[in-house]
Parts: sequence; C-alpha cells; structure tokens
Amino acid sequence: MTGVLIFIVLALVAAAAAVAVTRTRVTLGLVASAPLAAMAIWTAFAAESDVLEGTPLTGSIGWLPTLGVSFDIHVDALSLVFLGLISTIGAAIAVYSAVYLTDLAKARRFLALLALFAAAMTGLVAVDNIYGLFVFWELTTITSYLLIGFEDRKGSARAAALQAVLTTGIGGLALLGGLVLLSQETATTSISQLVANPPTGTVGTVAIALILIGAFTKSAQVPFHSWLPGAMSAPTPASAYLHSATMVKAGIFLLFRLSPGFSTDPIWTPVVVTVGLITMVIGAWRALRQTDLKLLLAYSTVSQLGFITALTGTGSPAMLHAGLAVLVAHALFKSALFLTTGSIDAIAGTRDIRVLSGLGRRRPTLAAVGVLAAASMAGVPPLLGFVTKEAAFSALIDTGQWAALAVVAIASVATVAYSLRYLWGAFATKPPSPEADPKGFDAPVAPMGLVLPPLVLGVAGAVTGLFPGLVNRFVSAFQPGKLPLIPGWKPALAVSAVVVAAGVLVHWHRDRVGRTQDRVGSLTRRLPSGDRAYRGAVALLNRVADRTTGLVQSGSLPVYLSTILVATVSVPAVAWFSSGSSVDLHPLSVSVGEIALAALVITAAVAVTRAPSRMVAVLLLGAVGYAIAGIFVIYAAPDLALTLLLVETITVAIFAFVLTKVPRRFEQERSRFFGRFRAVLALGVGGFVTAASIIASRQRSGPSDSEIYAELAPTAGGSNVVNVILTDFRALDTLGEITVLAVAAIGITVLVRGLRSEPGEGT
Repeated sequence: MTGVLIFIVLALVAAAAAVAVTRTRVTLGLVASAPLAAMAIWTAFAAESDVLEGTPLTGSIGWLPTLGVSFDIHVDALSLVFLGLISTIGAAIAVYSAVYLTDLAKARRFLALLALFAAAMTGLVAVDNIYGLFVFWELTTITSYLLIGFEDRKGSARAAALQAVLTTGIGGLALLGGLVLLSQETATTSISQLVANPPTGTVGTVAIALILIGAFTKSAQVPFHSWLPGAMSAPTPASAYLHSATMVKAGIFLLFRLSPGFSTDPIWTPVVVTVGLITMVIGAWRALRQTDLKLLLAYSTVSQLGFITALTGTGSPAMLHAGLAVLVAHALFKSALFLTTGSIDAIAGTRDIRVLSGLGRRRPTLAAVGVLAAASMAGVPPLLGFVTKEAAFSALIDTGQWAALAVVAIASVATVAYSLRYLWGAFATKPPSPEADPKGFDAPVAPMGLVLPPLVLGVAGAVTGLFPGLVNRFVSAFQPGKLPLIPGWKPALAVSAVVVAAGVLVHWHRDRVGRTQDRVGSLTRRLPSGDRAYRGAVALLNRVADRTTGLVQSGSLPVYLSTILVATVSVPAVAWFSSGSSVDLHPLSVSVGEIALAALVITAAVAVTRAPSRMVAVLLLGAVGYAIAGIFVIYAAPDLALTLLLVETITVAIFAFVLTKVPRRFEQERSRFFGRFRAVLALGVGGFVTAASIIASRQRSGPSDSEIYAELAPTAGGSNVVNVILTDFRALDTLGEITVLAVAAIGITVLVRGLRSEPGEGT
C-alpha cells in the first residue's frame, strides 16, 4: 500500500503543474482536490489493515545508496491521523479556494502551491529517515513562505513571509543539528529506532534541546510565536490549511513522534510543559484584544497549539491520547472558522468586528456554521471539542498535574470568552457606530463553494462529537484511551462546567476586561516580546552584515586574491598536519637539464617582482613560460611544449599592445608591511604547491593514468594517445570546449559586425 501513497504524492506534484492549464473554476477545484480525496480514501483503506493493530506500513525508496540514506516510509496510527487531516481538510480547502480567489490566474498559482505543500506535508508525516524528515520539513517551510507572501506586491505580506521563513528556517537548522547528533550517537537514521532506543547523556540532551527549538519554531511556541499572527496576511484558505490544520502541527507531530522515547530526558517534560502552558496563556490573552476576526483566530491558534504542546510534555499515554484527540478537534473547528471568516470577508467586505453587524440574521446558514465551529472550540457538548477537552482534563487530574490543570483551566476560560467574542463580532446585531457604517445587513448571498466546505468541516466536528469512536479508533491506536460522549459525574466535568460559566461571564464583561488589558498592556509595554525580539535580531543582523561586507568586500583585487590564497594554503595545511600523516620523501631523481631550467624559472619569477617597468616584467614572465616549455621537452611532451610556446608568444604580444595604454613603470609600494606580507604569502603559496605536488606524487598506489591510457589506446582504435584521449576518453569534455569556443566566436563575430555597422548608420 505504500506504493499507492507514493503515487498519490507524485499525483499532488503533477496536480501542481496541471492546474496551470485549467480554464474553468470547476476543473481547477477538481484537479486540485482529486489527489487529496484519493489520499483520504487510501487512509480509510489503510485503517482497515493492521496499521491500527500496531503493524505499520513500511517501504523504502533509495536516495543516496552509497551513504546508506533512503526515504524510508513508516505509516502507523499517528501518521494515519495526520494523513487523514491533510487529505480531508485539504480537499475541502482546495474546492473553497477555487471559488474564493476571484482572479483565475491567482487561483491557479495558489492551488499549485497548495498541492506542493500538501505533498511535502504528506512526506513529512510518512517518512522514517531523519534526512528525509528534514527535506520535507524544509519543503513545508519554502511552500509556506510562498503562500504567506502570495500577495507579493504588499509590503506587509513580504515582511510576514520573511519573518516566517527566517524563524522556521533557523529552527529547521537546529532540528537538523539535533537529528544528526542523535544519529551519530545511536548509529541509525531511522526515527522509529531512535524512539525505541533513545540515547542518554549530555549529547542526547543537547540533541533534544535542538530538536525542541525546531519544533517550537514550527508550531509557534513562545518565544517564537510572533510569526503566526503576521502570517495572516496570507489568503484565508492558506491560513485555514497551513496555520490551523497542517504546517503548525508539524512541530507537534514531531513531539508526538518522539515523546514516547524521549520524555524521560531531564529537560523534556519541564521545557515542553512550561513552554506550552505559557504559550497557551499568552495566546488566549491576546486573542481577547483582537478586533480582526483572522487575528483573533490566529492568537487562538497560538493558544491551542500551546495546549496541545503541554499535553505532549509528560509522555504519559493518557496525556498523549488526549493531546492527539485535541489536535484532531482543533484542526476541524479551526479550519471551519477560518473558512467562515473568509466567506464573511468575501460577502461583507470586512473582518473588523467593530463594523460587522446583523450578518447573522442576513445569512443564517453561515452563522450556523460559525456557531458549530466556535462552540466546539469553546468546549460545548456534544461537539468534538468538548469530548477531547474532557479527555485532557481527565488526563491532567488522573496524572496529578494540578498546577498544569489550573493554568489550562484559566486559559480555557479565555477560550470560551474569545469564542463568544468571535460569534458576537461576526454575526451579532450591534448598535451603530458613529465612526463607520455597519456592514452585514446588505451582504449578498455567498456562493455555494464558500459555504459548503466550512459547513462540511463544522458538521464533521458535530458528528464526531456525537460518535467519538470514529476519532478514538485512530487516536487510541497511537496511545490507549477513551473518548466518551457522556463522561459521567467526574471532576473533569465540573472543571468544564466552571470553565464555560466563567468564560460566558468574561465575555459579558468584555468592556471591563478590555480596560484591564489596556492597563496591563501599558505596564508590560517595555517587557521583551516576540515581535520586538525578532525586529531587534533582524536589525542586529543587518548591522553586522553591513560591517562585515564593508570589511571583506572592500573592492580591492589584491585583498580578494590574498584572502583566497590564504584560505587555499591554510585549510589543507592544517588538515594535513592535524591528520598526523607521513610521506615517503626518498631522494628525487632529476637531470642536469631539469635543474637548470628550474633555476631559470625561479630566477625569472623572482626578477619579475623586482622589475622596474611593466615591459620588463612581461618579458620575464615570457621567460618563465619558455623555460617551462623546455621542461615539457625534457619529459617527452613536444606537443605541450609547442602549445605553450605559442601561447606565451601570443600572450607577450598582447601584453605589449596593452602596455602602450598604461604607465610604463609600476607604482611604488607605499607600505613596507603589505610588501612583506605579499612576499611571505607568495613564498607560502609556492612552498605549499611544491609540497602538495611532492606529497600527491608519492601517494600513488597503482599504475599511473598515462600508462592506462597508453594501454587502452589501441582498444579505442587509435595509435596517437593524445588524439584518442581527446576524441574518445574525454569526448564530452572536448565537445564542451569546442562548444564554448564556437559560442565565443559567434559572439565576437556579432560584436565586430555591430561595430562595423555603426559608422554606416551615422552617415
């Protein structure tokens, strides 16, 4: 069955290309959603196999076989949950996007990126190799960057996309470092084997810290959370898919994947639980202040992601079971809310709750969808959000996490309050504002394509709430647990009741709460925040880059050449001496002619540095070339010697013509330091090249290439070894050289003809 999944991923990539040639919106929606629908069907069939019984689907695709690296596929219950969300929610959003984006050209480009993102996300949750995981991880970063900055003519969209890619990109590098450390420590690249046999000690702890940074940046956890609200500049379907259902869940997927094996590490539980709870509180607090529906949902997403992250921290089966159930519920109701917000914006022309009024009476179907999704987010029975939150409260109580329960309950009060704020702001009839005319009373009928997808997702949250076994079948296969619709008279139910009642009370006194938030905001304005930290880091990076560029990009050719030569000499030299290698330096056999010509080369080269005029220096350089040609003659290479003689003669002639346009004498070196530095550098380079040549010549363990070429020449059908090498052994290289020469000749011909035609045109 893994072959079918691979085919679906390739179909998503093909769909990204196919949407570019579609001409109608119906075809566009079908082409984009078909592979995702096929994946949903595949997920259903995979659930009927032994995957939910603990036997994962496996497969392997060779990538770098010589290094033992491949794309290993490992689809278990956790992967099936994410594949189901990616496919079902993705298909609904693809259909929605074809209608939402009124410009057909933009719709094509958007759905192409969406299909590529879905393919990358699918690979991320199905791959078992750490390098494959990193590749797909970065592909989601790149595609999300393009989707966030989709409106590329808007400065805010470009800035938000840059912030997202920088934040998640740095986290991706940290993730790679952590994964490589784990791989080196355990001698395996398999994620499942890493979880089964996690390393211990300092290296394992450092690796986990790096991996957590990667997961926190991807899932918008404090202090990396500020990129997610900024990403709301993306089109609403992208927000619904990337920032509520899939991409921001990638980091949490990694936590779920690693928690069973790594939760015993001393830093895992305190760091993950603390960061998750802080993120939940900060996101909920800021959601209560928002007047833009998308920003309200963005901060609520940050809060809910913190909730799920905290549930993965202890590693207990009950907490992991509840966390995965909450993740499923969140994906359903939050994607429905984002799509509903997009429909409101499309028909009313605004998302500002201070302006919207009367839309609930005008468009009751859209309001019903919003009520279903928001009620699930608030944890109102009998919706899936209530069932999963009850499971979370029960897990916290059963494991004795009383401090965490208190924080989660307080933040959940804010969840109820901002859920009511969303419904009130989007659909309620409000008193007219003197500052702006209300919008919503005259909202036109929304197209079916803007109502049906969020309605399906909202109804899915209600149906799975009434029949939680549909979700629990998958979730309990990952970690054992129950999702009862009627939990009974338990402490968790009392916590839920208090949370809902307190949330209603907070919303009822929303004006007083708002004034309190303003006072608190004025007191905490100078405290560090994610936005200020990001802006400060970018400003510091730009200053360092400017100063570094001014230092190393001075515009001086001697400085550039010196830098290159120093690096060329020092790096291999340090590596050689560090290796402790030795070389056999038995006496070299040289003839008197070789010694004489070598002395001539050295003498002429030294004389070039002391030449008083440019013409003398050119003649001395020619002498160096002629002496080397003589060495070729001694080594029985007359063809090379003749070629070098011709080249040196032509070069000297060209230099002679050029020197008529420049001063005859060299400028005197003003600084003795730089003169001595250049002399030392020249001696170092010469010594390095000499030593490297001798060492390389002594490392030969087999016959030389020249002997092999001479033996193979008759087999190639020739007697002249040089000709055989050029036409047979190096045929492609020779063809490339001929092509370069032909292109250069054509360019010179065109240039000369153009210069000849100019005088005629002017007459």
